[in-house]
Amino acid sequence: MESIPVIAYVLVAVVVLGLLGLVLLRGPKAPRGGYPSTRDPDDPVQAPGDLRPGTAEAPPEEPAPRLERPESAASRMARLRGRLARSNSVFGKGLLALLSRDRIDQDVWDEIEETLLLADLGTDATTELVEALQRRVRVEGTNDPAHVKAMLREELLRLVDPAMDRSLAVDRKGPLPAVVLVVGVNGVGKTTTVGKLARVLVAEDKDVLLGAADTFRAAAADQLATWGARVGVPTVRSDVEGADPASVAHDAVSAGIEQEADVVLVDTAGRLQNKAGLMDQLGKIKRVVEKAAAVDEVLLVLDATTGQNGMTQARVFAEAVHITGIVLTKLDGTAKGGIVVAIQRSLGVPVKLIGLGEGPDDLAPFEPESFVDALLD
Repeated sequence: MESIPVIAYVLVAVVVLGLLGLVLLRGPKAPRGGYPSTRDPDDPVQAPGDLRPGTAEAPPEEPAPRLERPESAASRMARLRGRLARSNSVFGKGLLALLSRDRIDQDVWDEIEETLLLADLGTDATTELVEALQRRVRVEGTNDPAHVKAMLREELLRLVDPAMDRSLAVDRKGPLPAVVLVVGVNGVGKTTTVGKLARVLVAEDKDVLLGAADTFRAAAADQLATWGARVGVPTVRSDVEGADPASVAHDAVSAGIEQEADVVLVDTAGRLQNKAGLMDQLGKIKRVVEKAAAVDEVLLVLDATTGQNGMTQARVFAEAVHITGIVLTKLDGTAKGGIVVAIQRSLGVPVKLIGLGEGPDDLAPFEPESFVDALLD
């Protein structure tokens, strides 16, 4: 009988411990309606990309590609002047050597004329320059190298014509962007020139948009888009192979208006210049684009090393569209600098840009004084 109270105490203790265990195992009771978050207010914030086991956070977004910073116009001009001076030193030194002789007879003048013709100065310009030099040498009667160089510089500069307006019409006009068509035959570096020109304008803080209207060459749109992407410039192109170039050009200008771009650069097809269909297509592109905005510039890209063949190309393109400026690429041959004078005199159109290499910033505004000084350096 005495053992009964002990057993009772044991049973009571077991029951109490059991109830206490149930309470502890249940944990805190959730509020009505549940918890608003799986995190407590004092939990540390997890950094993006710091994935821990059991978390469901999405991986971080890939960083945007780093854009290239184009070289300034002043910097590239200084570099191009030096390169032009080195590549054309033979031309300048040859003329100066001939003009500095103690006696300049007809044979010397014939050599001077030949040197100028080999430089693609053109027959008319060569004759004009030689006659002007003959008069000055006869009147001033000097063979001092410094004086002769000054005479030659003055006459060459007069032929290059520094009075021509070489500015690019790339300023926005109210609600409309400036529109620049770039034309030329395949192989002269036309699409590359468009990409380099975009860099020139970006360096001047212009908001640029590209139009890939060369739909006949499969790689042209990809090439242009790559150039634009390097400096953050968008490209309007067609996903349809062989799409209507005029339609693509119009879409590009319309996009430029909508995005409030400063300049729209339109790359056009450049098959052989003797294809009448191409010339008709260029005229159509210009007419269709002008339904959205005026065309401010039509730049013809020429390879300076083609010499007089470039003159033929220029005349054909000028008949199809109104050329407003010339871009001379590969102007680093010792015998081709005179094409600047020849092309300007033939078309009455200024050379506005020159390219002297394959680098992305090897394109710069043409400066007559710097060009002539480089020839004679």
